[in-house]
Amino acid sequence: MNKKSDKKFHVGVDVSKDTLDVAARTDSGVEQRPAPFANTSSGHRQLIKWLTKAGRSARVVLEATGVYSLDLALALNAAQRIEVMVVNPRAARKFAEACLQRSSTDATMAVALREYAVRMEFVPWTPPTPQVREVRAIARRIAALSVDKSRELNRQHAASATADTPAVVLNDVAVNVRHLQRRIDELERHALTLITADAQLKPIYQHLLSVCGIANTTAIQLLGELLVLPADMSAREWVAHSGLDVRHVTSGTSVHKVPRISKQGDANIRRILYMPALVASQHEPHVHAFYEQLLAAGKKPLQALVAIMRKLLHAIWGMLRTNTDWDGAKFRKLPEAA
Repeated sequence: MNKKSDKKFHVGVDVSKDTLDVAARTDSGVEQRPAPFANTSSGHRQLIKWLTKAGRSARVVLEATGVYSLDLALALNAAQRIEVMVVNPRAARKFAEACLQRSSTDATMAVALREYAVRMEFVPWTPPTPQVREVRAIARRIAALSVDKSRELNRQHAASATADTPAVVLNDVAVNVRHLQRRIDELERHALTLITADAQLKPIYQHLLSVCGIANTTAIQLLGELLVLPADMSAREWVAHSGLDVRHVTSGTSVHKVPRISKQGDANIRRILYMPALVASQHEPHVHAFYEQLLAAGKKPLQALVAIMRKLLHAIWGMLRTNTDWDGAKFRKLPEAA
């Protein structure tokens, strides 16, 4: 055994909400299969300690799975003697298929990612800037508070519908609604201060505002979600990452299920894009024309809105790549499915 080559690990990590499945091998081909690590700060430290034990170095490949993988990628990137590569989930799955991997489990995916580290060109991951990560955290907090506010408004409506509700209850609900709105406004002000002071974020934010249906809150939330994605992702990969890609299920002549979106991706992006798609379908001429075209073709209103969400992602991807504002005429020419 070549002991020198055993000083370096090639590692694949399959990231889930609670656990990290790890597959590792040395340059000489000796495989290592540790027990799963917890997907927590302490679990990340234990993984780093195991990877660098006895002076080893490691090249680690993991998938971009949004909130579940970002903290791990940041921890690995900051560690000594560890290089990290974050690959697009679709590229990882295509690689696994090319390796004739028939089963798909956390363990087998970790092995596929390990082999990706061995066989494919290793492109070190560039982490999002601290400003982008802060905007993302603020945006997600705004979204959570907005949900709380909507629930409280529903309670206010229900309480006001009956004369039996005590005045003290009505007042308490109203006070809480105002309190939640003040917190949302304060977070938005902080996010806007960060964005306008950053030379990278400010022009992107302005481009997003040029889209009909996208205002301050939506632009802040889209910034936080889209700018943490790998820079080399295509528009179609953005669509797949958000779970807006169309899934077709057919088999022979007997199985022809209705195509549906996969929903295998970042639900936050789908949630953020819904209202802009709805507003644009009513008030942006080119989007409205596309919407009416889909309805005339027999699509249901929700199906048409999902198609608009998909095309909006394509449009935003193009705007950010070309540093340009919204152009409705180009919207009609974008792909209708991905």
